Amino acid sequence: MLLDIKNLKARTRESKKEILKGVDLKIDSGEIHVIMGPNGSGKSTLANVIMGNPKYEVTEGEILLEGNSIMDLSTDKRAKLGIFLAFQNPLEIPGVKFSQFLVSSYRNLHGEDKTIFELNEEIEKLAHRVSLDENHLGRYINVGFSGGEKKKGEILQARFLKPKLVILDEIDSGLDVDSVKTVSSMIEEMAEEGIAFILITHYKRILNFVKPDVVHIYLNGRIVESGGIELADLIEEKGYSVVKGSETR
Repeated sequence: MLLDIKNLKARTRESKKEILKGVDLKIDSGEIHVIMGPNGSGKSTLANVIMGNPKYEVTEGEILLEGNSIMDLSTDKRAKLGIFLAFQNPLEIPGVKFSQFLVSSYRNLHGEDKTIFELNEEIEKLAHRVSLDENHLGRYINVGFSGGEKKKGEILQARFLKPKLVILDEIDSGLDVDSVKTVSSMIEEMAEEGIAFILITHYKRILNFVKPDVVHIYLNGRIVESGGIELADLIEEKGYSVVKGSETR
């Protein structure tokens, strides 16, 4: 088992408000798990807690990666173990060029198994594939990028860095249909290579191109129902009120 989350409860450190209220989730290598839920249900909080965002504190439960607890590890150490989080709203980082950041990150994760030339060649190919040109690669991270370009940069990072687990927080928002198809193709390729995914989304649109192993419905800080793609179809047609547990919102 790659990721095993057991009865995870967490709250914000500042307000002490409980947001995660007992999440259970098991994901194996190469699996694509979709998490759907309304705004404010705690989906992004779950992503941040898995990644170790210090804004939140875990009050109960466990997070295991390949059988080992990561609860006491900082965010950077979790990243080095192979967890990647694509942000819902990627930050701009002045002073750090995108291409240099990618090369440095790759070598921190994988060592010097490839030359600078090989790495830059791979970056350029991926950038072309997601319709980001060399100008974007030479810019500071996300500075001057549109919303859609920032999302393309996130999936480029994931594809290039080859982590074990990728958490995509609304990667499809701000993308046109062609870009959603490209992102979906990359997700499918990475899953075939054994990379696992948590795909957080509000809408079924990306699921027209990505075939999930499991769809989870997330309400009021917990997963209340899991199933196949038909669950996403049901939500799109009738909304979350038809799902067991929706009355707890």
